[in-house]
Amino acid sequence: MVEILQARTVTIRDLIDDFKLELVRDRDFFAEWREHLPELTDQEKQTLDIVQEGFFNLMEYPPYLEKAVQISVLSPLLLLGGFFLHPFQIRAEQSTEIVSQDGGVVIRGQLDLIILKERFWVLVIESKGFAYSAETGLAQLISYMMANPEVEKPCFGMLANGLGFRFVKLIKHPPRYAVSNQFNLLDDGNKLYPVLQIMKRLGQL
Repeated sequence: MVEILQARTVTIRDLIDDFKLELVRDRDFFAEWREHLPELTDQEKQTLDIVQEGFFNLMEYPPYLEKAVQISVLSPLLLLGGFFLHPFQIRAEQSTEIVSQDGGVVIRGQLDLIILKERFWVLVIESKGFAYSAETGLAQLISYMMANPEVEKPCFGMLANGLGFRFVKLIKHPPRYAVSNQFNLLDDGNKLYPVLQIMKRLGQL
């Protein structure tokens, strides 16, 4: 009998047991979030400073809903990253499905945002409200990334709750993943700077 799971309720343990997912802790496996990052212009930094101020304003008027995070924080990042323009495409709420090797488990879900470059999945984005930690949707995001039809190339993802950001890299065969440090907007400086730099870097791959 086939067991059907919803991506929003799946756990890392489910992915390990049913899909043989492995965490890679070697720094060289996911060097893209640290190396060869593009420089930001003064204008980009000024815009990100405004976005950060909008974030602090948003914090003062709870509840912090997912749509508010997408509009106030994610949309400016996508705009500055050039992801609204050719050769990129943005798709929202796209249905996904993955099946375990033995066919006994199916995971279905609907990803928030995906950035495409031709047929290559540049970045899969799972956003949450402030009430959720940036790690809450990790298994959900990875299950979406595993649905990527591209077999040979790595897939990248980003978890965002407005407050924190974390990037993920996945290789499908065999399924292995690694995560970046978390970039938290309550920390010193404007952590949207490195977030945009990483997004741009992934768009260049």
